[in-house]
Amino acid sequence: MVEPAITGSGVFTPELSISNDELVVAFNAYADNWNAAHAAAIEAGEVEAMAQSSSEFIVAASGIESRYVLDKSGILDPAVMHPWLPDRAMDQPGFMAEMGVDACRQALDMAGVEAADVDAVICAASNHERAYPAIAIEIQELLGTGGFGFDMNVACSSATFGIQAAADMIRSGSIERALVVNPEICSAHLEWRDRDCHFIFGDVATAVLIERSDLARGEKFLIKSTRCATQFSNNIRNNNGFLRRTRNGHMEDRRDMLFMQNGRKVFKEVLPLVSRHIAEHMEETGVEASDLKRLWLHQANKTMNDYIGKKVLGRPPEDGEQPNILQDYANTSSAGSIIAFAKYSDDLRPGDTGLICSFGAGYSVGSVIVEKST
Repeated sequence: MVEPAITGSGVFTPELSISNDELVVAFNAYADNWNAAHAAAIEAGEVEAMAQSSSEFIVAASGIESRYVLDKSGILDPAVMHPWLPDRAMDQPGFMAEMGVDACRQALDMAGVEAADVDAVICAASNHERAYPAIAIEIQELLGTGGFGFDMNVACSSATFGIQAAADMIRSGSIERALVVNPEICSAHLEWRDRDCHFIFGDVATAVLIERSDLARGEKFLIKSTRCATQFSNNIRNNNGFLRRTRNGHMEDRRDMLFMQNGRKVFKEVLPLVSRHIAEHMEETGVEASDLKRLWLHQANKTMNDYIGKKVLGRPPEDGEQPNILQDYANTSSAGSIIAFAKYSDDLRPGDTGLICSFGAGYSVGSVIVEKST
């Protein structure tokens, strides 16, 4: 059977970033304005005053210190508190396609592959700019790849599910190469006015090139096994899809139309689900904890990642074994585990085994066991 391999990766990072301190100044100004506007109701005990945020609270809750965004002016304006992403004309590339193409070109350059030799583009992301035409087909057009493209959404697990889909197509012989691209504009679905979540997300795009291992021109990561699972839960939900507002448009301002989560239930239910999923996948594949040189986990929350790493390895992860990029990028949904993989994989040696894992709304969890090879 043909063996698929990851031969290239790329990360598009926006030029703009927001530190915790900047974010807290904006949020606290909004909270002060809200409390002043509702002073009578607060005094009467009809509503609770909005609590202020702090950089210390954010780091303790998540491990996040900063995040990259496409626009910071709207987010940091207490009268706006969302990104300004102006409508684009139909003859202009969409935001997701533009980001995705950048990441894809990096992956192609790393692998030494021409875009025309790619057979499929899978745009796997948690939020999509439009229903159709597919973002993947737009990326296909901009890159000049052959074959076909399609979009898929499994929330924060989209990247690993996309990798499994591409790997299975290569194993079956229906294609030889595929780009799995994850453009995530998470700032547009986040409620920046909610103290419990205003710090969570950032924007980024990642891509991996997957091809038949015998076609690889250099070092590669053989995809030894993939495993995906889902279980329905409402504890992480987004009812509105991609963009709530743009500079030229508007939508009804409803809290239930944006990102929402029951953090305590997610923590309690997802951690055992992910740990069990990885353990069963490793057992099925014959991989021991001692075989794993690297864990590239979904970048949701440092405490969650530390817990999963300890469960999988049977001990606290040592420095470098489970890299976190949360402090710089925040939660970037499906792209998080791929950022970690792209930035912390070069040092592995031929024969070393690693595991990419993502988890999130759905609930969903996907894991990919890879082996470094020349």
